[in-house]
Amino acid sequence: MSGAKRPIGRKLDLKNGRIDLTHGSGGRAMAQLIADIFHAAFDNEWLRRADDQAVFDVPSRRLAMTTDGYVISPLFFPGGDIGSLAVHGTINDIAMSGARPLKLTASFILEEGFALADLKRIADSMGEASRRAGVPIVAGDTKVVERGKADGVFISTAGIGVVPEGLTLSANRARPGDVVIVSGSVGDHGVAVMSCRENLQFDTDLLSDSAALHELTALMVATAAPSLRLMRDPTRGGLAATLNEIAHQSDVGVRIAEGAIPIKPSVAAACELLGLDPLYVANEGKLVAVVAPEGAQILLAAMRDHPLGAEAAIIGEIVADQNRFVQMTTSFGGGRIVDWLSGEQLPRIC
Repeated sequence: MSGAKRPIGRKLDLKNGRIDLTHGSGGRAMAQLIADIFHAAFDNEWLRRADDQAVFDVPSRRLAMTTDGYVISPLFFPGGDIGSLAVHGTINDIAMSGARPLKLTASFILEEGFALADLKRIADSMGEASRRAGVPIVAGDTKVVERGKADGVFISTAGIGVVPEGLTLSANRARPGDVVIVSGSVGDHGVAVMSCRENLQFDTDLLSDSAALHELTALMVATAAPSLRLMRDPTRGGLAATLNEIAHQSDVGVRIAEGAIPIKPSVAAACELLGLDPLYVANEGKLVAVVAPEGAQILLAAMRDHPLGAEAAIIGEIVADQNRFVQMTTSFGGGRIVDWLSGEQLPRIC
């Protein structure tokens, strides 16, 4: 994403203009696209250097790094869009290690014919999300493919962060007796996207929970680092997939209580209408934490003091189980296995 200075030529028609193949050719049109949209939206000192990489100092500690791709459909949905989602999702992947996110990169695959107005809207959303989070987008790339080959825009990201000294969080660290906490209501993001995709109307607005969680995770680490085992964000596959991943990676079982899991009534109603199980629906602004029992109440109280953890709840515990099952006590007093998701319940949800 080099070429920060505006090339000489006509200004982009940001109202009616469309992406064409020259915007990915490496020539004047591409330089103008990058200058007028991406650099204008992401502006920071690293991008202004107009190099093919960003050079910056990092603390002399352990680093966390992640990469991700975003192909959500539709591109704009209640509570967010593919741009803010890409920023939040990448920050959250770094934050789940307990790291402080430092920098992001972004790569765009653009389809010929995509509206420049929509691209600017996405870029502006990304820029606003990164500035609000204090995690700048410092490098990137742009490619253009033929009409019909990319469904508008796909975004790939990378992120880097610094891990506090002595902290090790991993999904293989859960132990029998540990407590499972979720930071808030589940299923919000997936249901918001599906309602928009299917053009469904509900009495209550359904909004994605897309948010950057690094400030919440920093508070959690500061409060309960010695007893905190792991943090995970339950995105694709939802809470169910995340708990199964933890069970298999730690070689344990998980027992949860259906009545303890926070689910908004509007989300529950929409899931019933759509034939979805909210436990399998994606989230983009929630996390699951596993903590030693002695630190559970302290951590829960700290989470509830943060806006993104105000609805935090203890939903279950880690148990010894050679089968590594996730079991749920239902609201009617029965029980069922919460298995891995079979097939793709919600394609292109992030």
